[in-house]
Amino acid sequence: MSGLDSNPFADPVDVNPFQDASITQAISGVHESTGEYNPFTANEMGKYTGTTIPVSKASSSQPAVLPTSVEQSPQSAVHQATAAAAQANLVRQQEELERKAAELERKEQELQNRSSRDSNPGTKENNWPPLPRFFPIKPCFYQNFEEDIPEDYRRICKRMYYLWMFHSATLFLNILACLAYFTADAAKGVDFGLSILWFILFTPVSFVCWYRPVYKAFRSDSSFSFFFFFFVFFFQVAVYIIQSVGIPSWGNSGWISSISMIRSNLAVAVVMMVVAGFFTVNAILGVILLKIVHSKYRNTGASFSKAQQEFSQGVLSNRTVQSAAASAASSAAQGAFSSNPGN
Repeated sequence: MSGLDSNPFADPVDVNPFQDASITQAISGVHESTGEYNPFTANEMGKYTGTTIPVSKASSSQPAVLPTSVEQSPQSAVHQATAAAAQANLVRQQEELERKAAELERKEQELQNRSSRDSNPGTKENNWPPLPRFFPIKPCFYQNFEEDIPEDYRRICKRMYYLWMFHSATLFLNILACLAYFTADAAKGVDFGLSILWFILFTPVSFVCWYRPVYKAFRSDSSFSFFFFFFVFFFQVAVYIIQSVGIPSWGNSGWISSISMIRSNLAVAVVMMVVAGFFTVNAILGVILLKIVHSKYRNTGASFSKAQQEFSQGVLSNRTVQSAAASAASSAAQGAFSSNPGN
């Protein structure tokens, strides 16, 4: 009945597997051998008698984080290209501004030099015509295209000078052609004599009356010099046309005179035709350069009123005119007092 008295629903006896004798012995042996481990005790610290290793040596040369190659995106490449183009554009603009500033400074210096020469004409020694020093006649004019003439008008001014030189050479060749004309026909001595007169007269007169005025006009932007040049050079072009025509007994080896000599003497006719061609070229170049100078004149801002003002100022400031006016006024005053002695 003892088996029936036991409660089948009661908890069985707790069985601890670690209470086994073999397991208990093994655990107790481990605790005894190890005990509590303290690395900072005197016995443990005595084991490490070596030197400490620096961090720089201890650390590997290989970085902890390797740089990763990042591919450049198309958008960033476009931004960089735009920035580079903008920087190049700024550099070009800076260079252009510096060039313009240097050009303005140079032009201002030229204007100052020209104004100083106009106010003090004796500061520069005359150098034209280029005569040797032992020659008794000294140069009468000062001419320097680089210093006097602005760069915008320098080319046309030089062309006018070359036209004057070509004009002088044509007049000299006209003397030779008229001489040949005179040798072929003794009745043509008048043409030879007049050709010499035209060379002696028109060479210096053309230099003074139309070349120097246009030189002064471009040098000092003088409206009066421009108008004087236009007035004189218009008649010079008309004279070129008359000379190229070659009216007999006028001292010009033109087309009419040269054609009339073809039957008499062909060689003389050919020489005269060459000179007639030179006169024709003078006329054509004169018309072209007159037009160019007029276009330059319109860009300078000159006008007829400015020309009148410059002329009046020049006349009033001229010492010769002032002395003549003073002497005329004193003579008039003396005449007035002598006519009225009672007063």
